[in-house]
Amino acid sequence: MLMSVSIDTNKLAPTEANQVKSMVEEAGFFELPEAIATSAQPDRFQYHLTVADPKRKHTVTVSESSMPGNLKPLVDWLMDAARHPR
Repeated sequence: MLMSVSIDTNKLAPTEANQVKSMVEEAGFFELPEAIATSAQPDRFQYHLTVADPKRKHTVTVSESSMPGNLKPLVDWLMDAARHPR
């Protein structure tokens, strides 16, 4: 099953937008490698995340089993947003 969500922080409530920006910063998202253990595994999720701001754009592919702890809050928030559109 493929889930997809696109979030524009300009369209979120200010507190929620700040929360998302904070999670991106805390994850060190723009410093993460493009691929983090991307080999497919049965019954495991694989995430393709792209974050863009006015100055840069970065995409990271990460497997569920190799997800860094600092990235997990952002992925969890995005999964919730995909399940419950804002």
